[in-house]
Amino acid sequence: MNRFRFELTKEEKTYLKDLVFASIGHRLGVGPAPDMTPVSRKLTQPYGAFVTLTRNGQLRGCIGHIVAQDPLYRTVAGMARAAAFGDPRFPPVSLEEFGDLEVEISILSPLERVKDLTAIIPGVHGLYVRQGQRSGLLLPQVAVEWSWDRETFLAQTCHKAGLPPDAWKDDATEVYWFQAEVF
Repeated sequence: MNRFRFELTKEEKTYLKDLVFASIGHRLGVGPAPDMTPVSRKLTQPYGAFVTLTRNGQLRGCIGHIVAQDPLYRTVAGMARAAAFGDPRFPPVSLEEFGDLEVEISILSPLERVKDLTAIIPGVHGLYVRQGQRSGLLLPQVAVEWSWDRETFLAQTCHKAGLPPDAWKDDATEVYWFQAEVF
C-alpha cells in the first residue's frame, strides 16, 4: 500500500474542526446550525472519516464511516453528532461537558485487502478485520498510543470484532488495511 497522499490546508482543517463543534453545539441548543458551505472543493469529495472526542484525556466517543459515501464535510458533521450522541459505549454528551471536549479527525484512504500480513506497519496502517457477521476496526494511531507491535495490533483488532485474538491467522478472517490523515 502506497502512502496515503491526502493533505488538507490549515483552513480546511480548521473548517472541519469548527464543523464538529458547531454540529454538536447546535444539537445541544447552544449555537446556530453549522455552516455547511465547504471552504474548498476537496471537502466535497467522498472519503471515509472518523471523529474521536476526548474529555480530560479520556475517550468520550468515536464513530466513523469506513467507506466513502458522502462528501467529506457531510461525513464529518454526521460523525461528530454520532460520536457525541450515539456511541453506545457512553451516555450522550451533556451541555456541561461540551466546553471540555477535544476533537481528532481521521480521514481514511480506501480499504485494501492485506496480502502479506508481515507488511503491516503499526502507526502507518489502520486495520479492519471481518469474519462472518463480526467486524472490528482500529485506527492507525491506536497502535502507537498503546505501543503495540504488529501481532498485538492484529490481536486487538480481532478482539474489537469480538473474535479470538488469534483469529487473524484463520483463513476465514479477512484483514484489510488503510491509512489516515489525522489531525
